[in-house]
Amino acid sequence: MPDEPTAQAVLTSVLTCPGCGHETAEEMPQDACQWFYECPACRTLLRPKPGDCCVFCSYGTVPCPPVQMGDCCCG
Repeated sequence: MPDEPTAQAVLTSVLTCPGCGHETAEEMPQDACQWFYECPACRTLLRPKPGDCCVFCSYGTVPCPPVQMGDCCCG
């Protein structure tokens, strides 16, 4: 019986600043949620929206790896 493929998390997400619209591709931490991110263009400090665990889930094109793998630290 062949081995079943192991799920792989996507590790890069493009964050879009809600303040200025600047987009930046960022590598996400694999084992944690990132609560803060400073926009390199306008210096706005991004925080997760209510109900989201991290800035990638709120402002990214891909949710954080813990959410992707169903093992989020925030519930």
